[in-house]
Amino acid sequence: NRRLAKDFEATIASANAFLYAASVIVLLRRVARSV
Repeated sequence: NRRLAKDFEATIASANAFLYAASVIVLLRRVARSV
């Protein structure tokens, strides 16, 4: 159970990082279009 919990936390962290990177890319695209 502990291992599963650690893996679960790791996947959540990686998912949050991926969403953060995706949002940054979207913002950069919007800025590039406006400029």
